[in-house]
Amino acid sequence: MKKIAILTAILLGFVYSSCCSEWLTDLNKAIEQAKKEKKIVLINFTGSDWCGWCIKFKKEVFSKDEFAKYAEKNLVLVEIDFPRQKEQPEELKKKNAALKEKYEIRGFPTFVVLNSDGKEIGRQVGYSEGGPEAFIKKIEEWKKKS
Repeated sequence: MKKIAILTAILLGFVYSSCCSEWLTDLNKAIEQAKKEKKIVLINFTGSDWCGWCIKFKKEVFSKDEFAKYAEKNLVLVEIDFPRQKEQPEELKKKNAALKEKYEIRGFPTFVVLNSDGKEIGRQVGYSEGGPEAFIKKIEEWKKKS
């Protein structure tokens, strides 16, 4: 029985990792990667373990295959998290606080899109309905305007 539980946990881990794109926590590295790969940067300012709208958006958009496929081809993903239950290294907390101030984040979730030079090209404050399709459409509109 124990082996079955372990195997199930491993398989669920593979399913989760295959459906969801990798989120970086270092914006400078993300911008470097975006330049190399000719992509744009999506920054997700979130309270991952307490913000209800953040959790809902992650479930309805970020966890979907459609978004993962789009992100893999077009985006470098950055999560700037302000958790209340999870521990974070002090250095990461300071970096996140500085980014929150730099981008004038007043609420969660806030999504900021940067071009590969690090220039802001779009922003969404708060939750929006429509799933991955609507969010991808909005990102594409920002890309065209930049």
